[in-house]
Amino acid sequence: MNSISLSELTDQIQQTIRLSFETPIWIRAEISELRENQGGHCYLELIEKDSDSDMLLAKTKATIWASTYRMMKPYFESSTGQTLRSGLNVLVAVTVEFHGVYGFSLNIRDIDPTFTIGEMATRRLQIIRQLEEDGIVDMNKQLPFPEIPQRLAIISSPTAAGYGDFCDQLKNNSSHFTFYTKLFPAVMQGEQTESSIISALEKIYENIDLFDVVVIIRGGGATTDLACFDSYELALNCAQFPLPIIAGIGHQRDISILDMVAYTNLKTPTAVAEFLISCLQDAENQVVNIIADIQNLVKSNIENESRFIVQTQMRIKQTLRSWVIQKTHSLDRQKNRLKSTLRMQLLKENNKLALLGKNIETHSPNFLLKHGYTITTLNGKRITSARQVKSGDKIRTFVHNGEFGSEVD
Repeated sequence: MNSISLSELTDQIQQTIRLSFETPIWIRAEISELRENQGGHCYLELIEKDSDSDMLLAKTKATIWASTYRMMKPYFESSTGQTLRSGLNVLVAVTVEFHGVYGFSLNIRDIDPTFTIGEMATRRLQIIRQLEEDGIVDMNKQLPFPEIPQRLAIISSPTAAGYGDFCDQLKNNSSHFTFYTKLFPAVMQGEQTESSIISALEKIYENIDLFDVVVIIRGGGATTDLACFDSYELALNCAQFPLPIIAGIGHQRDISILDMVAYTNLKTPTAVAEFLISCLQDAENQVVNIIADIQNLVKSNIENESRFIVQTQMRIKQTLRSWVIQKTHSLDRQKNRLKSTLRMQLLKENNKLALLGKNIETHSPNFLLKHGYTITTLNGKRITSARQVKSGDKIRTFVHNGEFGSEVD
C-alpha cells in the first residue's frame, strides 16, 4: 500500500491551491467577526448564508495585514460613510492561502466600497418597504403633539457633546422657559445601538405618564455611522411608541429610517432644543393673544354694560315716573271715594244718633213726667206695685216740676 505523510499531503494541497489561484479573486461575503490587534492587523471571519433559509453555506478565516489595512479602512469608511464592521456585506479581492499548520485562509488585498453601498441601499429599501406594508411608517407622526412639551425623556450617550449642547441650549433659552429632562443612557454608535435604544424606550414606557415627548439625540464629532439607525426592529419600536419622538441624530449627509418614522426629525441636537423652545414660545404667544382678546372683550363688555346701565337707569326712571303718576292719580281717586264714603257714613251715623236720641228722649223719665206721669220711691227705690208698701211707710213722689213726701194710709 502506497502512503504519504501528512506534511506531504498538505504540501500537495498548498501547491494545488497556488497553481489554481495565482491571482487575487473577487468574492462576495458577509463579515461575521472583525477584530484588530495591537500590531495593526485585522482578523475577520467571512460567511455566506442562504438568502431564503438564512442557513450557513460557507465560513472561512481572513486577514488584512497592517500595511494594507492602514489604507483600506479609511478608504472604505470615507467612501461609504460606514465603519468596517461585522454585519456588512462586502466585495473583496483575496488571495487563497493554505498552510500545513494553520490551514485554509484568505488574505484580503482590496475592497470595493460601491458594492457595500449598493447592498446597504438595497437592505434599507427593503426595510422601508416592509414598514410601509406593515402600515406603521406614519404611526408616530399621527400622534397629537403636546402644546407645551416641557417633560422630556432623552435617549442619548451621557458623554456625547451633542447631549451637552442640547441641555445647554434648553437651559439658557432667552425666554427663560423651564424644561424637565430625564436621561435614559444608550449606546448611540455600533452594533449595540439598536438593542440599547429599544431598552431605553422600554424604560420610558414604564413611566410614560411622566413625559410629553421622547428625544433621541447624538453628536460629539463627525461620526459617519448611520447604519445602526437603519434597523427594522428599531424603526418598529419607534413608530409604534405612544409618545411623539423627536430625532436629532446629527447626520447632515443623509436621513436614516429612524428619522423617517419619528414624529419629526432635525439635523442636530441643538436644532431639536430650538424646536422645543419655539413650541413653548408659540404656546406663550397664544396665551398672550388669548389674554389680549379677553381684555378687549372685557373692555368692550364694560363699555356695553355701562351703556346698558345708563339706558336701563333711564328706562327705570321713566317707568318709576309713570308709576308714581299712575299711583298718585289712583290715590287721589281712592281718597275722593274714601271721603265720599266717610261723608255718607257720618251722615248715616248722625241720623242714627238723632233717632237714638229721639228714642231716648221719648223713653226718659222727664218725658214721662212732662206728660203727667209721676214716680214714687220708697227708700230710694222706685215703687211699681202696691204690694211694695205698707201702712205708715214714708214715700216720696216726683212730678214734672218738683217732689213731695207722703205717708202710706
